Amino acid sequence: MFTDTHAHLDFPDYAADLDAVLERAQAAGISRIITISTSVEGSARAVALAEAHPQIRAAVGVHPCYVDDSPSDIIAPLRALARHPAVVAIGETGLDYHRSATAPEEAVALAGWQANRKRQALFFEQQLQLALETRLNVVVHQRDSWDDTLAILRPYSGRLKAVFHCFGGNLAQAHSLLDLGFCVSFTGIVTFKNAATVQETAAKLPAGSFFLETDCPFLAPIPHRGKRCEPAHTRLTAECIANLRGESVEELAAHTNAAVDAFFRRA
Repeated sequence: MFTDTHAHLDFPDYAADLDAVLERAQAAGISRIITISTSVEGSARAVALAEAHPQIRAAVGVHPCYVDDSPSDIIAPLRALARHPAVVAIGETGLDYHRSATAPEEAVALAGWQANRKRQALFFEQQLQLALETRLNVVVHQRDSWDDTLAILRPYSGRLKAVFHCFGGNLAQAHSLLDLGFCVSFTGIVTFKNAATVQETAAKLPAGSFFLETDCPFLAPIPHRGKRCEPAHTRLTAECIANLRGESVEELAAHTNAAVDAFFRRA
């Protein structure tokens, strides 16, 4: 019934019980899972998972928090992996300034954060170019970097689509993305008691402009908050959003899956 559009099934959190995790997802009505990559090595693991399990598809990419641990040439191996028929997107890629944004100004200079930000931007641009080359859309990670992320993405509006995953912004920010031809995705955060802003956004966005995701093993929804998240929990997020929108779960499933079909190539 539903698609978990952002899971990290290659993480060691699932090494011991992946088959059981997938069985619970199927029992909860999660018919498709897109496992998202954070590194070149993780991209290869994601493709292997998609080869082994018919309900899994893969996105390949390098997360901004992994750029300093990545080789200078990430594009050659990602390009080779992107040719696999189970690969449906590039990502996750983007900008993450959280650690530098919360550090004192003098510490930013000493820690080399400016160099890190430049490397993040370089890798982001390279992966956007790869997306154009492969005709795949992009899964975007944005944290404390809104203006710079949009500045890099704007020239690609109309040339490719991007989904801002784990969206936690307000309705105006979401509409600014929709105006560029982009979309957003909601996690279990929407079920949290202190999530009024994202709840309003999920309630008021037009059908077809957003997806559902877990970002598992992170961000488990209520009542599992603080525990390991897994794809089956997509159902809880869906039920919460359907209630916020005054829709049936079936209606929500229909328009989110249609949006997934349009965005994730070969999904």
